[in-house]
Amino acid sequence: MAEIAVPDGSWTFNGEILRIVPGSDKNVHDLRRTLGEVLVPRDAIAGVAFEPARKGGHLRLRLRKGADPLSDVVAGALGAPADPYRLAVPKNRVGAAEYFADEVRDTLTVYQTPTGPCEDYLLPGPDVPITATAGDGTVFFDGESVRLEWTGFADDKKEKAGPQEYPLSDISGVEWKPQAGMGYGTLRFRIKGEGPAKPPQKDKRCVSWGVQRYGGATALVAAAVLARLPRHVPELPPAPPPGADDVHDAVLRRLAELGELHRSGVLTDEEFALAKQAMIRRLQQS
Repeated sequence: MAEIAVPDGSWTFNGEILRIVPGSDKNVHDLRRTLGEVLVPRDAIAGVAFEPARKGGHLRLRLRKGADPLSDVVAGALGAPADPYRLAVPKNRVGAAEYFADEVRDTLTVYQTPTGPCEDYLLPGPDVPITATAGDGTVFFDGESVRLEWTGFADDKKEKAGPQEYPLSDISGVEWKPQAGMGYGTLRFRIKGEGPAKPPQKDKRCVSWGVQRYGGATALVAAAVLARLPRHVPELPPAPPPGADDVHDAVLRRLAELGELHRSGVLTDEEFALAKQAMIRRLQQS
């Protein structure tokens, strides 16, 4: 079991599930509070790293493409404070963060976790019903339809058009972009059979926000919709060569034995680390 707990939140990894819990600190982003606890299966993880900075750094989790609707819809554009897969680590916890990253990476190597795209989502996406308000509109999604209602920041064209509602069966896609510079942040729904998108402030299929408001939980609404749309099946990596399973199982059994010897005090930390690395090298050569 590897674990790290800091004011920004806690990450716990038991070899099968990485449990992410946002912290109660006042600086924790609202999006992460709204999302709450996230359970990431090992097979969804593409990698993990500790990224050092002057005052500590971040633990950063990378998920496989197609494993998580939130990661797919934001496409790396979610800022560090809002990203549930980044954990702010203070300077006095850097060692624990580096150890945590090492433990997860070693487990991925031992289990030969694939890094290619997933055929199905391994994380379910945010729960529904879900709602978010940002800039010129409020969006509601109950799992069956999306409803857009306009705020006082909405353009006259949106006000005249009134609230919009789209059954999930009419939605062909969803796009989310953060606000940047003087441009608009947007949550846009692509509707089957409709023409090209209009500017975001005039597009009745789109909630947009500028400098007056951040995007709130709009990324979570986008992920909830994306998780429930039919998806294109990606090309999967080839299966391992015959005989690989036998070596794999033998190494796993030996690693479990080494872990017991380490926990009982028979092996020192250094001896355990050396033995574990030898087993991992054997697995990589098989």
